Amino acid sequence: MPSANIRATFGGALLLMSVLVSASETQPIPAVHSNSQRISVETQGSGPDVILIPGLASSREVWTDLAATLRKSHRVHLVELAGFASTPALSNPDGKVIAPAVDAIADYIQIQHIKAPVIIGHSLGGEIALMIGARHPDQVSRLMIVDALPFYTLMIDPAATTETAARHATATRDWLLGQSPQQFKEFQKTSIIRLAKTEAVRPALVTAGLNSDRKTVVDAVYELMITDLRPELTRIKAPMEIVYAYDALFGVSAASVDAMYRQAYASASDIHFTRIDDSFHFVMLDQPERFSRAVTSFLNQ
Repeated sequence: MPSANIRATFGGALLLMSVLVSASETQPIPAVHSNSQRISVETQGSGPDVILIPGLASSREVWTDLAATLRKSHRVHLVELAGFASTPALSNPDGKVIAPAVDAIADYIQIQHIKAPVIIGHSLGGEIALMIGARHPDQVSRLMIVDALPFYTLMIDPAATTETAARHATATRDWLLGQSPQQFKEFQKTSIIRLAKTEAVRPALVTAGLNSDRKTVVDAVYELMITDLRPELTRIKAPMEIVYAYDALFGVSAASVDAMYRQAYASASDIHFTRIDDSFHFVMLDQPERFSRAVTSFLNQ
């Protein structure tokens, strides 16, 4: 696939995630388990446990506003994946990022004796939350999935399979790895414009992306694109809230967005959908008050 087409496809897929789809209180917890280097975690507050997982090449700082509210009544665990933002990358010869992070968070829950936490994940973090719910169903009490699908390549091809998705994923990986540093920087800036409607939040998102390890990011994109979790949704015991963004600027009807999410999650048994309008992909940054209310309502159910 020509690089221009790959750029359009990948940028469009990211875009469609939105369419179709105080410091002294912060205490890092030293990880003591075998997967500890896969993630870093900071905690704030006390009370029932909530784990927050950011998305691709994102910093835990995307949760700053929400954490400031939650820590008044909850113990908040702010996760960051190795190789993303400020957390150092690992040597990762097998190219796996998402599945090992799932195991690392499951180990963290067990080792830290956290009983049935709520997990909230955005984008790639939403995929991680789904995988934890499906593969470690007794470890979580509730799941909130923010602007994420169980199979991302559906945004490129509604009839996609893991086999056909591999072609898109390989082309995307090759294009991203082939970019010069300047091209990669420009791509970060262009992508964030499509993903965050609020101009003031974009510089921090770009910085997090540029500070991320490119190979880790590319490996995660590939893994994300070929992973179809729809067959695993039936294993999830925890109630799920799917929060997704919509904005009329994308030129797609709200009804089509609603239908796409419901179809993608059709096999899930205990699920509720909340659409937040006038937002791009980073819902928690574009509509922080509405998002916070949605989380509060979810936690109080």
